[in-house]
Amino acid sequence: MMMTAIGLMSGTSLDGVDVAMIETDGKRIKGFGPTGYRAYTPQERTLLRQALTEAVHLPQRDARPGILGEAERAVTIAHAEAVAAFTAQNRISCEEIDIVGFHGQTVLHRPERGLTVQIGDAAALAKAIHIPVMHDFRAADVAAGGQGAPFVPVYHRALAQSLEREGPIVVVNIGGVSNITYIDGADHLIACDTGPGNALLDDFMLRAMSQPFDREGRLAAQGLPDQAWIERALQLPFFALPPPKSLDRNDFAQLRLGAVPPADGAATLTALTVAAIARIVPLLPKVPQSWIVAGGGARNLTMLRMLRERLAPATVEAADALGWSGDAIEAQAFGFLAARGMKGLPLSYPATTGVPIPMTGGIIARP
Repeated sequence: MMMTAIGLMSGTSLDGVDVAMIETDGKRIKGFGPTGYRAYTPQERTLLRQALTEAVHLPQRDARPGILGEAERAVTIAHAEAVAAFTAQNRISCEEIDIVGFHGQTVLHRPERGLTVQIGDAAALAKAIHIPVMHDFRAADVAAGGQGAPFVPVYHRALAQSLEREGPIVVVNIGGVSNITYIDGADHLIACDTGPGNALLDDFMLRAMSQPFDREGRLAAQGLPDQAWIERALQLPFFALPPPKSLDRNDFAQLRLGAVPPADGAATLTALTVAAIARIVPLLPKVPQSWIVAGGGARNLTMLRMLRERLAPATVEAADALGWSGDAIEAQAFGFLAARGMKGLPLSYPATTGVPIPMTGGIIARP
């Protein structure tokens, strides 16, 4: 049975809430609905950055001391406002939506400690929007010994199957962290985080230029990457690990550039993201024939150019060029995952998160 789902995503880039509607039975995609976006205000972004710092000391996953409680309320309100604006703009009634997939805002991801924390009050959200809300997608996976990430691969597979092209295909999502899904036919699915996405670059742009990100990669295009620094960064043990593996946004906080011209710093951090993605190729069963780039990195033209140079002769395309909504893929994915969760279908697999058996997940909060 086909369902109409709304997916919500607030990613590690801390930019805002993506909203997307999808029609699916949890296996196939029947159609895409509209998409929407609700940006975080500068004050909300500052609050979330404080929450990331505070979350390092969390004693257990459901604790919300101090600033974390305040941040959770802000996240919940922002998501409620995002859904209200989306349904109003598109003249959708709450009765038309079967389920909302609510990822929440990750503030801590430490699978080696059996801990993944996404803030956001699903019960309050369900009451505010008058639609059932599926949430806490990652907890069951981590509790079973999985990495709890990445979770979008089953959706990437559904998208890739609709292309009907020769594999292997890799979908690479470049958000705060970069992750890949390797797809070779209907059954072969491998996924992992590859390293920094935009997080280090965005943090650098904020410090060096008082800008939230390098628009279209314009600053990086004017600079020269420090290849020796990149090679040193790639010596971190994470990069040599085979998939599945996952990261926290702050895992690379120790990778600090010294005093460098802003253009060279942007070029170096952009090239690090690309080099980290390329490092996964020898760890895959076959060399991919095509790469599809989604997330904020797909709008960074310098990053795309560097990826094409590093991954040749494979093709590298932005998701939007295929008619996919690159910005909305993760939001669509959580709508898709909510439909899968309602049907009891697996959300994660041994080769995507390292769980011992395919795992379902998610908890439903009703209005």
